[in-house]
Amino acid sequence: MKPWLKRTLIGVFGVSLLAGGLTACGHRHHGQGWQASAEDVAKWRERALDKAGRELQLDEAQKLKLGTLFDKLNEQRSALVGANPNPRSEMSALIAGERFDKARAQSLIEEKTNAVRSKSPEVVAAAGDFFDSLKPEQQQKVREFMQHRHGRWGWRG
Repeated sequence: MKPWLKRTLIGVFGVSLLAGGLTACGHRHHGQGWQASAEDVAKWRERALDKAGRELQLDEAQKLKLGTLFDKLNEQRSALVGANPNPRSEMSALIAGERFDKARAQSLIEEKTNAVRSKSPEVVAAAGDFFDSLKPEQQQKVREFMQHRHGRWGWRG
C-alpha cells in the first residue's frame, strides 16, 4: 500500500473514532451513568452529515456512505459501552474490596478488546468506502482538515 494512502486511511479512521467518541459524549450531562440516547445520536448524526455534506460538497451516494460510516461507528461505540451504562461503577468495583480485582479488570479489557476487534473491520471498510468515493479535491479537504485539527485539542489528543 502506498504510504500516503496508508496515512490517509489511518487519518480517516482516527477521525472516525473521534466521531464515535463524540457520539458517546456529545452532550455534557453531569450525572453519573448518562448515555447518549438514540435520539441524541440521531441528531448528532444528522448535524454531522449536514455539515460534512456542505463542507465537502458531497453528492447523495457519498452522503449514504458517510451515513453508513456513522452507523458502523455507533455500533462499535455501543459494543464498547456494553451492557453497563456506567463505566465508573465498573472501575469502582475493581477497587471495592480489600484487593484489586485483577481477574475482573482483565475480563473488562478482554470485553472491550473483543468489541473493537469484532467491529473494526466493518468500520474500516465503511471508512475506506467513504474515502474512496470522494473526488481528489474532496480527499484533499479531508487531509487539510486533519492537518489543521492536529494540536487543537491540547492535552486531549
